[in-house]
Amino acid sequence: MFSFRTTSLENQLDRALLDGKVGCFCTQNCWDTASHKYMYELFRGRGNLEALFTPRDAELTPETNHIIFSIDDLDGLDAVVVEIQDVGARYFNYTKDVFTLMETLSLMETPPALYIVDHINPAGRIVEGSMPDGKSEQHIPKVAHRHGLTLGELCNIYYSELGGKFALHVISALANDATRQILPWTIAPASDIPGMFTCYMYSGGGLWNNTSITPGIGTARPYEYFGAPFIRHSALDVLPAPAGVLMRPCSFTPAAGRYACQKCYGYQIMLQPGAEYHSLLHTLQLIRYFLERYPQFELFDEFEAKLSDPGMMEYLHGAISFQELREHVKIEEQKWIRKAKRYSLYDDPPYRIK
Repeated sequence: MFSFRTTSLENQLDRALLDGKVGCFCTQNCWDTASHKYMYELFRGRGNLEALFTPRDAELTPETNHIIFSIDDLDGLDAVVVEIQDVGARYFNYTKDVFTLMETLSLMETPPALYIVDHINPAGRIVEGSMPDGKSEQHIPKVAHRHGLTLGELCNIYYSELGGKFALHVISALANDATRQILPWTIAPASDIPGMFTCYMYSGGGLWNNTSITPGIGTARPYEYFGAPFIRHSALDVLPAPAGVLMRPCSFTPAAGRYACQKCYGYQIMLQPGAEYHSLLHTLQLIRYFLERYPQFELFDEFEAKLSDPGMMEYLHGAISFQELREHVKIEEQKWIRKAKRYSLYDDPPYRIK
């Protein structure tokens, strides 16, 4: 059973929420501006909060990026209420944790009902890239690299793909005061997603995590900055950059992550006002640029599964041109948009940059 609800969580009258045993699966983004409380405090006040699933450490601690649980932790619950902030790209760990939760519920004989408190997508409705083709990362539905959907819509898709037998209820992002009063990136969704521009960079920039170049993890501006100790700046360098994008040579020393406490040389991606930025295409151009110039630069074993697109891999290995890549991506984005519209829960449909 699936339902889409337009009244807030505290006004839901389901017996599982009022009297049942409730587990809350959440991050710091479950803070409500009206009550000045976290979502799970609603059930603590009712006396029926049975389990709390949260990241293992303080909210901005580096590498605190998963919510850990087991099937035994869910046994006996009547409802699991999820409230995280998705960031618009299919790589995001907390969203993959939600999909893992859905997979686990599908394995249970008597699963609890699943409630998703939805949030606006901070990366907007723009889409980039393709659905996974061939080998891909675990715990993700078939969605584009930058999907243009909300968490509730993503769960709607995965529920269909799993053939879910548990009840799924999505509470509209428009039902909560918080989504009208604060911008979706005001509370940082994760330690490596700190601000407004990060989500625009992440659909492409997230790929650096599976290479020997760091996307600035451990700095104040991850995914805007990228670099490595082996990069050398030269006045003759001409990096690929689309219209409205500037590439500033810079250096930084990450406090955490790859190359922690080592000086790195690289670039800052700077978006001019009004620029429409296709992060995935630009990152693929940059990766090919560095593959052709630095023998120290390598793609790790997990990279191909994360990208999950043979055509894009052909481009990185020099088998097709950038124009051929763009045409391939255009076709794949159109395919994804047709699929996404079937699961959209809001009036503004996803669209591509033309």
